Amino acid sequence: MSKRPTEDTASNGLPRPGERDEPTFEHDEAGQFEDEFEDEFESEDEIMVAGEDGRPDEEVEAEEAENAMQVDSNNQTFMVGRNKLSKGEVLEPDETAYEMLHRLEPPWPCLSFDIIRDHLGEGRARKRYPATVYSVAGTQAARGHEKENELLVMKMSKLSRNTRDEEEDSESDDEDSDEDEDADPILETKKIRPDTATNRIRAYQTQSDPSTPFATTLTATLSESGTVLIHDVTPHLTSFDTPGTTITPQQNQPIHTIRAHKSNEGYAVDWQKPASSSSNTTQTPSLLTGDTAGNIYHTTSTPSGSFTTSSAFTGHTSSVEELQWSPSEPFVFASASADNTIRIWDTRSKRRTPAISITASNSDINVLSWSHLTSYLLASGDDAGRLSIWDLRAWQRNPKITTHTPIADFNFHKEQITSVEWHPTDDSIVSVCAGDDTCTLWDLAVELDDEESKDTAGVEGVPPQLLFVHYMEGVKEAHWHGQMDGMLMATGASGWNVFRTISV
Repeated sequence: MSKRPTEDTASNGLPRPGERDEPTFEHDEAGQFEDEFEDEFESEDEIMVAGEDGRPDEEVEAEEAENAMQVDSNNQTFMVGRNKLSKGEVLEPDETAYEMLHRLEPPWPCLSFDIIRDHLGEGRARKRYPATVYSVAGTQAARGHEKENELLVMKMSKLSRNTRDEEEDSESDDEDSDEDEDADPILETKKIRPDTATNRIRAYQTQSDPSTPFATTLTATLSESGTVLIHDVTPHLTSFDTPGTTITPQQNQPIHTIRAHKSNEGYAVDWQKPASSSSNTTQTPSLLTGDTAGNIYHTTSTPSGSFTTSSAFTGHTSSVEELQWSPSEPFVFASASADNTIRIWDTRSKRRTPAISITASNSDINVLSWSHLTSYLLASGDDAGRLSIWDLRAWQRNPKITTHTPIADFNFHKEQITSVEWHPTDDSIVSVCAGDDTCTLWDLAVELDDEESKDTAGVEGVPPQLLFVHYMEGVKEAHWHGQMDGMLMATGASGWNVFRTISV
């Protein structure tokens, strides 16, 4: 990131590696530089030091230092989330650090969203541009405008790659681009009016049917009023690519409303992902929801399509902030709470109490993410800005112990962590959103004793595992796109960002 005064449109960033045209020389056998143009005279009294534009390297380096990334009053590199902008200054992204970066603005802030799996393929097929992303989100309108809140079903298309130099474009245009990348991105929406603000929204999809554009897609919306609304948004998604489709008023109505939380609003929700094996294709939707009173409810669907909600799981003494199903054990889930604990539960337990309870922080634990590639790894983020990585095998060996040490612990962020998520295909990469207006990417595979990785260009307080810092005002939540490697979507007070960095 770089910062500049608002009125200054020039870029003063550091030159990137390979950007300077350093002169090259060939040596003759006597160790002197060959004179390619066979000048008729040489000076024996003055040796010119070759450099950029014929100037000495020392002069060039001094100029670069003066025009480098702007620094604060302490002559330190400007760090997003640490340093404050001066009056009239704004942050601008270095777009060369992004393969793709787009910003879109909704009518009201959407503080939670989810990405929808689509029918457009994955892997190499999704490396082509322009890209398309389907998603769902819920708004939080200003007080007095509650009736304007919406549940948005979205299609973002024409998401083009950032402009690159001509040489790079010529090498990869054939395989990476289908059409003109200069077209503006397109945002299409289908709207549902829930008449209440959305605290958190998550989507569930059944096993894909190759004969249909989208699998059956349900959304669970935790509202300010304490109700949980379940909608079937399959018709809305299908309508984007089926001209003339009309969404009926009945299709905009929830197919089920969970009222077990009464007036206690909630922020914790998670659908159990359908099993990938063919023997589990009949698996029915299974939903966890938690509230500010510390209660957790389990709602399941019957083959007939109706829903039933169990009695509450109890044990937390404060608000349940996050819920995560185990990726490998169908009856096990984890919860995080403002009571500073992480708890592991088994839905088969008749006592409805946790099997394991760990005091994992000195402050509220806001978010969890359970790795789907390495099922014993759990990531958590707390109110103090601490990111912790836990090895659940240690918890299983000693289920009665209530304190454990994380296998990795980072306090880079100085504000509350609001989102954490493992990369879907790389179990060493984690994304984190925090109250310091940043979305950071971490590579946990970096070894602390790796001398090369310790080089942080003289910037203090930066862990070598920190891979990338993306600035986004008021960012609250980020998710990886499971079909497009390295692509992230984030939401916050400033709207949506859809981006892919050169780092992941």
